Amino acid sequence: MNSHCNKQVQIQDLGLLDYQAGWDYQERLLAEIVAAKIANRSQPADQQRLTSNYLLFCQHPHVYTLGKSGKEDHLLANAAFLENIGATYHKINRGGDITYHGPGQLVGYPILDLDNFFTDIHRYMRLLEEAIIRTLADYGLNAGRIDGLTGVWLGYESDENRRNGTARKICAMGVKASRWVTMHGFALNVNTDLRYFNHIVPCGIADKAVTSMQAELGREVPISDVMERVSQHLADLFEMELIR
Repeated sequence: MNSHCNKQVQIQDLGLLDYQAGWDYQERLLAEIVAAKIANRSQPADQQRLTSNYLLFCQHPHVYTLGKSGKEDHLLANAAFLENIGATYHKINRGGDITYHGPGQLVGYPILDLDNFFTDIHRYMRLLEEAIIRTLADYGLNAGRIDGLTGVWLGYESDENRRNGTARKICAMGVKASRWVTMHGFALNVNTDLRYFNHIVPCGIADKAVTSMQAELGREVPISDVMERVSQHLADLFEMELIR
């Protein structure tokens, strides 16, 4: 393990990115970091290399992704229908169930060596959620968590809201970690076309709705502004030094 930590994080805005290309890029960065960690094991402390960290942002063309713990019947459409609506489907190696990505949604992929920060996946997930909660608060939206359900929600405050269906998810999360290096991340609905969620059971949760910042605020929100706010909140919470 490195004798000291690297809290510098390189931010990359990848724009509109094919889902498979984004997945392959994440895998390559993760493999490079893991290889550096393994190489460090055979080196004396004063010769160990600092490991890199990345914060990738993008949007994806219409795509549905199913995590390792997901159920295939939570996709409510067949291949022909997906082709008709211009969407693709991938089974992937993150945690969580099925979700949707598409234009107008801000996707964040932190590729972090948690040995540079803290080795606690639960804390990692909660801080990702907190960064989104703080970002939404910047826009006057009161967001929070629901016990037992990963992600960020509006209308989360009461048991009644959860029972009557007014609780609605605005940000989905699913991560993978290998040797404390993370990949995958979060998907925040900014100006997302919510009709695409009609073709899945989002995150495997049938009794709660999905929303977006645009739907809640009644206006389109510049996604670049949201990206900047999320970045800064992540930097504050993780004590990162952002490198552009």
